[in-house]
Amino acid sequence: MLQPRICRLQLLRLGRALLSPARAYATAVAHVPPPAYEPAVAGNGSVLRTHSSRKDEFIPLRTYKPRTPGLRHLKRPVNDHLWKGRPHLQLTIARKGQHLGGRNNSGRVTVRHRGGGHKRRIRIVDYKRYLPGKHVVERIEYDPNRSAHLALVTRAATGEKSYIVAADGMREGDEIESYRTGIPKDLIASMGGIIDPGMLAAKTAARGNCLPIHMVPLGSQVFNVGSKSKGGGVFCRSAGTYAMVMSKEEVSKTNGVEIASVTVRLQSGELRKVSSDACCTIGVASNPQSHFTSLGKAGRSRWLGRRPEVRGLAMNAADHPHGGGRGKSKGNVHPVSPWGTPAKGGYKTRHKRNKHTFLVQDRPRNQGKRRPR
Repeated sequence: MLQPRICRLQLLRLGRALLSPARAYATAVAHVPPPAYEPAVAGNGSVLRTHSSRKDEFIPLRTYKPRTPGLRHLKRPVNDHLWKGRPHLQLTIARKGQHLGGRNNSGRVTVRHRGGGHKRRIRIVDYKRYLPGKHVVERIEYDPNRSAHLALVTRAATGEKSYIVAADGMREGDEIESYRTGIPKDLIASMGGIIDPGMLAAKTAARGNCLPIHMVPLGSQVFNVGSKSKGGGVFCRSAGTYAMVMSKEEVSKTNGVEIASVTVRLQSGELRKVSSDACCTIGVASNPQSHFTSLGKAGRSRWLGRRPEVRGLAMNAADHPHGGGRGKSKGNVHPVSPWGTPAKGGYKTRHKRNKHTFLVQDRPRNQGKRRPR
Protein backbone atom coordinates (compact mmCIF):
# COMPACT_ATOMS: atom_id res chain seq x y z
CA MET A 1 0.00 0.00 0.00
CA LEU A 2 1.12 3.53 -0.75
CA GLN A 3 -0.56 5.14 2.25
CA PRO A 4 2.45 5.05 4.63
CA ARG A 5 4.70 6.50 1.94
CA ILE A 6 2.31 9.40 1.39
CA CYS A 7 2.22 10.06 5.14
CA ARG A 8 6.00 9.99 5.30
CA LEU A 9 6.24 12.52 2.47
CA GLN A 10 3.76 14.81 4.18
CA LEU A 11 5.73 14.64 7.45
CA LEU A 12 8.96 15.40 5.60
CA ARG A 13 7.37 18.46 3.98
CA LEU A 14 6.00 19.60 7.34
CA GLY A 15 9.43 19.25 8.99
CA ARG A 16 11.14 21.20 6.24
CA ALA A 17 8.55 23.96 6.53
CA LEU A 18 9.08 24.23 10.28
CA LEU A 19 12.87 24.26 10.04
CA SER A 20 13.11 26.68 7.12
CA PRO A 21 12.98 30.43 7.85
CA ALA A 22 9.62 32.13 7.45
CA ARG A 23 8.99 33.77 4.08
CA ALA A 24 7.54 37.24 3.88
CA TYR A 25 4.37 37.83 1.89
CA ALA A 26 6.09 40.40 -0.33
CA THR A 27 9.84 40.82 -0.53
CA ALA A 28 11.18 43.98 -2.09
CA VAL A 29 13.95 43.55 -4.63
CA ALA A 30 16.93 45.79 -3.95
CA HIS A 31 17.96 48.13 -6.76
CA VAL A 32 21.56 48.87 -7.58
CA PRO A 33 22.04 52.64 -7.96
CA PRO A 34 23.26 53.83 -11.34
CA PRO A 35 26.90 54.81 -11.83
CA ALA A 36 27.93 58.40 -11.26
CA TYR A 37 27.32 60.71 -14.19
CA GLU A 38 30.48 61.75 -16.02
CA PRO A 39 29.89 64.36 -18.72
CA ALA A 40 31.63 63.95 -22.05
CA VAL A 41 34.33 66.58 -22.53
CA ALA A 42 35.48 67.75 -25.95
CA GLY A 43 39.08 68.49 -26.90
CA ASN A 44 38.76 72.21 -26.16
CA GLY A 45 37.45 71.51 -22.67
CA SER A 46 33.75 72.19 -23.36
CA VAL A 47 31.10 69.78 -22.15
CA LEU A 48 29.29 67.90 -24.89
CA ARG A 49 25.49 67.76 -24.64
CA THR A 50 24.17 64.21 -24.82
CA HIS A 51 20.50 63.66 -25.55
CA SER A 52 19.29 60.68 -23.48
CA SER A 53 15.79 59.34 -23.83
CA ARG A 54 13.42 59.03 -20.91
CA LYS A 55 13.70 55.25 -21.04
CA ASP A 56 17.44 55.46 -20.27
CA GLU A 57 16.90 57.54 -17.14
CA PHE A 58 17.07 55.74 -13.80
CA ILE A 59 13.63 55.74 -12.19
CA PRO A 60 13.72 54.36 -8.62
CA LEU A 61 10.81 51.92 -8.48
CA ARG A 62 10.34 49.11 -5.97
CA THR A 63 9.38 45.74 -7.42
CA TYR A 64 8.38 42.57 -5.58
CA LYS A 65 8.95 38.86 -5.94
CA PRO A 66 5.89 37.31 -7.63
CA ARG A 67 4.67 35.23 -4.70
CA THR A 68 1.12 36.07 -5.82
CA PRO A 69 -0.23 37.14 -9.23
CA GLY A 70 -1.00 40.59 -7.86
CA LEU A 71 2.65 41.17 -6.91
CA ARG A 72 4.10 40.20 -10.29
CA HIS A 73 3.45 43.55 -11.98
CA LEU A 74 3.33 45.74 -8.86
CA LYS A 75 5.66 48.74 -9.03
CA ARG A 76 5.83 51.52 -6.48
CA PRO A 77 8.06 54.58 -6.10
CA VAL A 78 10.80 54.38 -3.48
CA ASN A 79 9.65 56.84 -0.79
CA ASP A 80 11.47 55.71 2.33
CA HIS A 81 11.42 59.24 3.74
CA LEU A 82 7.65 59.25 4.31
CA TRP A 83 6.14 59.32 7.79
CA LYS A 84 5.13 55.83 8.94
CA GLY A 85 2.51 56.89 11.50
CA ARG A 86 -0.95 58.43 11.42
CA PRO A 87 -1.67 61.99 10.21
CA HIS A 88 -2.04 65.00 12.48
CA LEU A 89 -5.66 64.43 13.55
CA GLN A 90 -6.32 68.09 14.37
CA LEU A 91 -5.87 68.90 10.66
CA THR A 92 -8.10 66.11 9.33
CA ILE A 93 -11.84 65.54 9.06
CA ALA A 94 -13.74 62.30 8.55
CA ARG A 95 -14.76 61.58 4.99
CA LYS A 96 -18.39 60.74 5.64
CA GLY A 97 -21.10 61.66 3.17
CA GLN A 98 -18.69 62.93 0.52
CA HIS A 99 -18.07 59.60 -1.25
CA LEU A 100 -21.47 58.94 -2.78
CA GLY A 101 -20.26 56.88 -5.72
CA GLY A 102 -20.53 59.70 -8.28
CA ARG A 103 -24.17 60.48 -7.43
CA ASN A 104 -25.76 63.91 -7.05
CA ASN A 105 -28.32 65.03 -4.47
CA SER A 106 -31.13 63.20 -6.31
CA GLY A 107 -29.23 59.90 -6.40
CA ARG A 108 -28.45 59.87 -10.12
CA VAL A 109 -24.98 58.91 -11.38
CA THR A 110 -23.40 62.10 -12.72
CA VAL A 111 -19.75 60.89 -12.68
CA ARG A 112 -19.21 57.38 -13.95
CA HIS A 113 -16.67 54.80 -12.79
CA ARG A 114 -16.62 55.90 -9.15
CA GLY A 115 -17.61 54.01 -6.04
CA GLY A 116 -16.32 51.94 -3.14
CA GLY A 117 -12.78 52.49 -1.98
CA HIS A 118 -10.95 52.37 1.32
CA LYS A 119 -11.90 54.50 4.30
CA ARG A 120 -10.08 57.88 4.30
CA ARG A 121 -9.67 61.08 6.22
CA ILE A 122 -9.53 64.43 4.43
CA ARG A 123 -6.43 66.53 5.15
CA ILE A 124 -6.93 70.28 5.48
CA VAL A 125 -4.26 71.69 3.16
CA ASP A 126 -3.14 75.34 3.23
CA TYR A 127 -3.01 76.44 -0.40
CA LYS A 128 -2.96 80.18 0.44
CA ARG A 129 0.04 80.34 2.81
CA TYR A 130 -0.56 83.83 4.17
CA LEU A 131 1.25 83.19 7.49
CA PRO A 132 4.66 84.96 7.37
CA GLY A 133 7.83 83.95 9.16
CA LYS A 134 9.93 80.82 9.18
CA HIS A 135 8.29 77.40 9.12
CA VAL A 136 10.12 74.17 9.90
CA VAL A 137 9.20 70.97 8.03
CA GLU A 138 8.33 68.41 10.66
CA ARG A 139 7.71 65.44 8.34
CA ILE A 140 6.62 64.40 4.84
CA GLU A 141 3.39 62.41 4.72
CA TYR A 142 1.47 60.31 2.22
CA ASP A 143 -2.01 61.58 1.38
CA PRO A 144 -4.54 59.08 -0.04
CA ASN A 145 -6.59 61.92 -1.54
CA ARG A 146 -3.92 63.19 -3.97
CA SER A 147 -0.90 62.01 -5.92
CA ALA A 148 1.57 64.49 -4.39
CA HIS A 149 2.90 64.25 -0.84
CA LEU A 150 2.12 66.66 1.99
CA ALA A 151 4.51 68.37 4.37
CA LEU A 152 3.53 69.04 7.98
CA VAL A 153 5.14 72.38 8.85
CA THR A 154 5.38 74.18 12.20
CA ARG A 155 5.52 77.95 12.47
CA ALA A 156 8.62 78.91 14.45
CA ALA A 157 7.04 81.94 16.16
CA THR A 158 3.77 80.40 17.43
CA GLY A 159 4.15 76.62 17.00
CA GLU A 160 1.08 76.48 14.76
CA LYS A 161 0.97 73.45 12.47
CA SER A 162 -0.38 73.24 8.92
CA TYR A 163 -0.28 71.00 5.87
CA ILE A 164 1.16 72.21 2.56
CA VAL A 165 1.88 70.48 -0.75
CA ALA A 166 5.48 69.29 -0.48
CA ALA A 167 8.10 70.18 -3.07
CA ASP A 168 10.28 67.53 -4.67
CA GLY A 169 13.40 67.11 -2.52
CA MET A 170 11.87 68.63 0.62
CA ARG A 171 12.85 66.72 3.74
CA GLU A 172 12.40 66.86 7.51
CA GLY A 173 14.15 69.81 9.14
CA ASP A 174 14.05 72.15 6.13
CA GLU A 175 13.15 75.79 6.74
CA ILE A 176 10.70 77.52 4.42
CA GLU A 177 9.03 80.92 4.45
CA SER A 178 6.11 82.75 2.84
CA TYR A 179 6.42 86.29 1.45
CA ARG A 180 2.80 86.83 0.39
CA THR A 181 2.17 89.51 3.02
CA GLY A 182 5.31 91.49 2.12
CA ILE A 183 9.07 91.51 2.46
CA PRO A 184 10.31 91.42 6.10
CA LYS A 185 12.15 94.46 7.43
CA ASP A 186 15.22 92.49 8.43
CA LEU A 187 15.55 91.20 4.86
CA ILE A 188 15.40 94.76 3.49
CA ALA A 189 17.97 95.85 6.06
CA SER A 190 20.31 93.03 4.98
CA MET A 191 20.24 94.46 1.44
CA GLY A 192 21.27 97.90 2.67
CA GLY A 193 17.78 99.33 2.97
CA ILE A 194 17.19 99.19 -0.79
CA ILE A 195 15.30 96.40 -2.58
CA ASP A 196 17.68 94.97 -5.16
CA PRO A 197 15.75 92.58 -7.48
CA GLY A 198 18.73 90.30 -8.08
CA MET A 199 19.70 90.05 -4.42
CA LEU A 200 16.04 89.68 -3.41
CA ALA A 201 15.59 86.74 -5.78
CA ALA A 202 18.74 85.08 -4.44
CA LYS A 203 17.49 85.35 -0.85
CA THR A 204 13.82 84.40 -1.40
CA ALA A 205 13.62 82.05 -4.40
CA ALA A 206 14.43 78.86 -2.49
CA ARG A 207 12.68 75.51 -2.80
CA GLY A 208 9.41 75.42 -0.87
CA ASN A 209 9.12 79.19 -0.36
CA CYS A 210 5.82 80.85 -1.28
CA LEU A 211 6.15 84.12 -3.23
CA PRO A 212 3.96 86.51 -5.20
CA ILE A 213 4.65 85.46 -8.75
CA HIS A 214 6.03 88.88 -9.74
CA MET A 215 8.99 88.26 -7.39
CA VAL A 216 9.97 85.01 -9.14
CA PRO A 217 12.81 85.25 -11.72
CA LEU A 218 12.02 84.45 -15.34
CA GLY A 219 12.50 80.82 -16.30
CA SER A 220 11.89 79.49 -12.79
CA GLN A 221 9.87 76.35 -12.11
CA VAL A 222 6.93 76.90 -9.77
CA PHE A 223 3.93 74.86 -8.64
CA ASN A 224 0.73 75.52 -6.68
CA VAL A 225 0.20 78.58 -8.87
CA GLY A 226 -2.76 80.87 -8.24
CA SER A 227 -4.70 82.85 -10.82
CA LYS A 228 -5.97 85.80 -8.75
CA SER A 229 -4.38 88.20 -6.31
CA LYS A 230 -6.34 86.68 -3.43
CA GLY A 231 -6.86 83.00 -2.76
CA GLY A 232 -4.72 79.91 -3.04
CA GLY A 233 -3.07 77.94 -5.77
CA VAL A 234 -5.18 76.28 -8.44
CA PHE A 235 -2.64 75.11 -11.07
CA CYS A 236 0.11 72.44 -10.90
CA ARG A 237 -0.82 70.76 -7.64
CA SER A 238 -0.55 67.09 -8.63
CA ALA A 239 2.61 64.99 -8.41
CA GLY A 240 5.58 66.07 -10.52
CA THR A 241 3.84 69.05 -12.14
CA TYR A 242 5.23 72.58 -12.49
CA ALA A 243 4.79 75.77 -14.49
CA MET A 244 7.43 77.98 -16.07
CA VAL A 245 7.48 81.76 -15.61
CA MET A 246 7.78 83.09 -19.17
CA SER A 247 7.28 86.88 -19.16
CA LYS A 248 6.10 89.83 -17.09
CA GLU A 249 3.90 92.61 -18.47
CA GLU A 250 4.99 96.00 -17.15
CA VAL A 251 2.86 99.14 -16.99
CA SER A 252 4.34 102.60 -16.49
CA LYS A 253 2.94 104.55 -13.55
CA THR A 254 3.65 108.00 -12.12
CA ASN A 255 5.83 106.57 -9.38
CA GLY A 256 7.64 104.07 -11.61
CA VAL A 257 7.05 100.79 -13.45
CA GLU A 258 4.60 98.23 -12.09
CA ILE A 259 4.06 94.60 -13.14
CA ALA A 260 0.45 94.17 -14.23
CA SER A 261 0.38 90.44 -15.05
CA VAL A 262 2.67 87.44 -15.45
CA THR A 263 2.51 84.81 -18.19
CA VAL A 264 3.24 81.22 -17.18
CA ARG A 265 3.51 78.15 -19.36
CA LEU A 266 1.74 75.05 -18.09
CA GLN A 267 2.95 71.56 -18.92
CA SER A 268 0.25 71.23 -21.58
CA GLY A 269 1.97 74.05 -23.49
CA GLU A 270 -0.78 76.52 -22.68
CA LEU A 271 0.29 80.08 -21.90
CA ARG A 272 -1.87 81.61 -19.22
CA LYS A 273 -1.90 85.11 -17.77
CA VAL A 274 -2.21 85.32 -14.00
CA SER A 275 -2.28 88.21 -11.58
CA SER A 276 1.07 89.64 -10.52
CA ASP A 277 0.14 89.09 -6.85
CA ALA A 278 -0.94 85.47 -7.36
CA CYS A 279 0.80 82.95 -5.13
CA CYS A 280 3.24 80.27 -6.25
CA THR A 281 5.72 77.90 -4.64
CA ILE A 282 9.28 77.50 -5.89
CA GLY A 283 10.17 74.03 -7.18
CA VAL A 284 8.36 70.99 -8.53
CA ALA A 285 5.50 69.17 -6.83
CA SER A 286 6.66 66.10 -4.91
CA ASN A 287 6.47 62.41 -5.90
CA PRO A 288 7.35 62.79 -9.61
CA GLN A 289 7.74 59.00 -9.98
CA SER A 290 4.02 58.37 -9.38
CA HIS A 291 3.47 58.46 -13.14
CA PHE A 292 5.36 55.15 -13.47
CA THR A 293 3.39 53.33 -10.76
CA SER A 294 1.77 50.01 -11.72
CA LEU A 295 -1.07 48.85 -9.48
CA GLY A 296 -0.46 45.19 -10.31
CA LYS A 297 -4.06 44.01 -10.02
CA ALA A 298 -7.61 45.27 -10.44
CA GLY A 299 -8.30 45.14 -6.71
CA ARG A 300 -5.95 48.03 -5.97
CA SER A 301 -7.89 50.16 -8.41
CA ARG A 302 -11.08 49.34 -6.51
CA TRP A 303 -9.37 50.27 -3.21
CA LEU A 304 -8.80 53.73 -4.71
CA GLY A 305 -12.51 54.10 -5.44
CA ARG A 306 -12.30 53.45 -9.18
CA ARG A 307 -14.87 51.19 -10.79
CA PRO A 308 -14.23 49.33 -14.07
CA GLU A 309 -14.49 51.09 -17.41
CA VAL A 310 -16.04 49.31 -20.39
CA ARG A 311 -15.35 50.30 -24.00
CA GLY A 312 -18.32 51.52 -25.97
CA LEU A 313 -17.28 49.23 -28.81
CA ALA A 314 -17.92 46.21 -26.57
CA MET A 315 -21.46 47.31 -25.63
CA ASN A 316 -24.77 46.69 -27.30
CA ALA A 317 -26.25 49.20 -29.70
CA ALA A 318 -28.83 50.23 -27.11
CA ASP A 319 -26.15 51.13 -24.55
CA HIS A 320 -23.66 53.16 -26.59
CA PRO A 321 -23.43 54.82 -30.03
CA HIS A 322 -20.35 52.67 -30.79
CA GLY A 323 -22.06 49.42 -29.80
CA GLY A 324 -23.63 46.72 -31.92
CA GLY A 325 -22.50 45.09 -35.11
CA ARG A 326 -21.27 41.61 -35.95
CA GLY A 327 -17.83 41.25 -34.41
CA LYS A 328 -15.54 44.23 -33.92
CA SER A 329 -17.25 46.92 -35.96
CA LYS A 330 -16.40 50.60 -35.75
CA GLY A 331 -19.55 51.60 -37.61
CA ASN A 332 -17.83 54.37 -39.63
CA VAL A 333 -18.95 57.06 -37.17
CA HIS A 334 -17.10 59.86 -35.42
CA PRO A 335 -16.12 58.84 -31.85
CA VAL A 336 -18.58 60.25 -29.34
CA SER A 337 -19.52 59.85 -25.68
CA PRO A 338 -22.51 57.74 -24.61
CA TRP A 339 -24.63 60.90 -24.94
CA GLY A 340 -23.39 61.92 -28.39
CA THR A 341 -20.78 64.54 -27.42
CA PRO A 342 -17.73 64.47 -29.75
CA ALA A 343 -14.80 62.79 -28.02
CA LYS A 344 -11.93 64.13 -30.14
CA GLY A 345 -10.56 67.46 -31.37
CA GLY A 346 -12.69 70.11 -32.97
CA TYR A 347 -15.27 70.41 -30.21
CA LYS A 348 -15.09 73.64 -28.21
CA THR A 349 -15.34 73.14 -24.47
CA ARG A 350 -14.40 76.57 -23.12
CA HIS A 351 -16.82 79.34 -22.35
CA LYS A 352 -16.58 82.63 -24.21
CA ARG A 353 -16.21 84.71 -21.05
CA ASN A 354 -12.94 82.88 -20.21
CA LYS A 355 -11.45 83.55 -23.64
CA HIS A 356 -9.21 86.42 -22.52
CA THR A 357 -7.61 84.48 -19.65
CA PHE A 358 -5.61 81.99 -21.70
CA LEU A 359 -3.37 81.83 -24.73
CA VAL A 360 -2.63 78.62 -26.61
CA GLN A 361 0.27 78.00 -28.97
CA ASP A 362 -1.65 76.48 -31.86
CA ARG A 363 -1.14 76.47 -35.58
CA PRO A 364 -3.17 78.92 -37.71
CA ARG A 365 -6.71 77.85 -38.35
CA ASN A 366 -6.33 77.83 -42.14
CA GLN A 367 -3.10 75.82 -42.13
CA GLY A 368 -3.44 72.58 -44.03
CA LYS A 369 -6.92 73.46 -45.35
CA ARG A 370 -8.07 74.47 -48.76
CA ARG A 371 -9.08 78.05 -49.30
CA PRO A 372 -12.70 78.45 -50.37
CA ARG A 373 -13.04 79.41 -54.03
